[in-house]
Amino acid sequence: MATQQRPFHLVVFGASGFTGQFVTEEVAREQMSPERSSRLPWAVAGRSREKLQRVLERAAMKLGRPTLSSEVGIIICDITNPASLDEMAKQATVVLNCVGPYRFYGEPVVKACVENGTSCIDICGEPQFLELMYWKYHEKAAEKGAYIIGSSGFDSIPADLGVIYTRNKMNGTLTAVESFLTIHSGPEGLCTHDGTWKSAVYGFGDQSNLKKLRNESNLKPVPIVGPKLKRRWPISYCRELNSYSIPFLGADVSVVKRTQRYLHENLQQSPVQYAAYVTVGGVTSVIKLMFAGLFFLFFVKFGIGRQLLIKFPWLFSFGYFSKQGPTQKQIDASSFTLTFFGQGYSQGFGPDKNKPNIRICTQVKGPEAGYVATPIAMVQAAITLLTDTSDLPKAGGVFTPGAAFSRTKLIDRLNQRGIEFSVISSSEV
Repeated sequence: MATQQRPFHLVVFGASGFTGQFVTEEVAREQMSPERSSRLPWAVAGRSREKLQRVLERAAMKLGRPTLSSEVGIIICDITNPASLDEMAKQATVVLNCVGPYRFYGEPVVKACVENGTSCIDICGEPQFLELMYWKYHEKAAEKGAYIIGSSGFDSIPADLGVIYTRNKMNGTLTAVESFLTIHSGPEGLCTHDGTWKSAVYGFGDQSNLKKLRNESNLKPVPIVGPKLKRRWPISYCRELNSYSIPFLGADVSVVKRTQRYLHENLQQSPVQYAAYVTVGGVTSVIKLMFAGLFFLFFVKFGIGRQLLIKFPWLFSFGYFSKQGPTQKQIDASSFTLTFFGQGYSQGFGPDKNKPNIRICTQVKGPEAGYVATPIAMVQAAITLLTDTSDLPKAGGVFTPGAAFSRTKLIDRLNQRGIEFSVISSSEV
């Protein structure tokens, strides 16, 4: 990747947006990191110089670095102006794209980065956008040596790298994994900015096009090793975690499946089946969620329903999403645990007619998911792109995090920054 002739190693695009502010702070923190041996020239980019300046001033205050705003470049560019995006891409080695919903605003950035041989990382949780970018830009990105890596935030680095970590820690062949996400909140409860809600509304409203895209792609199925992983009921009880759970509706399953296909087809690794769930606590939470889910699925089918969902996120999500986003208190008191239950075969024991004879439980734990863990994951993914070049896939292309980073030191970096991967138990049955 071209670093030498470009003024900035990293450019945060959309730095003045809700999530972009947190990503900006995280890059500033990384720049101050005691392990950093060399300077990290970086810039923020967006439409308004004043807003970008304010974001840098706020980060400077928060981190106690009065000189910060004079050390960071400012690039003015706009998603509706392709020439300005080209200008930004030419100045960067890696663009951190924080401007969503990506289905509306993501492609011009990918296009500008691919055409200028610039790598790009986003934090998209929208399977349709992620899969479409692969089909449209993978070959061109490979030609240009640009790495385009989607879903490098909370969707889906913990899940995607968590499955790889579980496989690496198993003494044998991992064949299937179920993950359970638990979100912990403080006395003031949980809240997420409505940008994430909008992405979900548009994604569910357009599911037929995602199905169409997958049918047209005509991929041959990835082989299933060992017994087929059975899907749980929409509401099921997880004995190990003493909690009810529902299917996780984010991008994790789509991303992990794409990674497993890549590892199987390119690195001849045994593919792992995967299912994702989120724990919802006791019966009261289950009832509340059922109502919210039914409302959502009904309204999302119609244009006017989608408009109402987007106009009143707080009402329709029972207070979980709002236009203001979470308060600092809510962020500080929140954290996540992602628990993986894996099964497979010990060495010398094959899947032919045998039942899986080894089980493993691993965990990824971290701070608040949306605005602390996501910026950490995104920034460490970018640092990994800059530094672990010999461990990345040989040519560029459009990749999932697991496909791009399976052989790098990204998990070690995340461990050092508070997103911790660990083995809870492992046993032969």
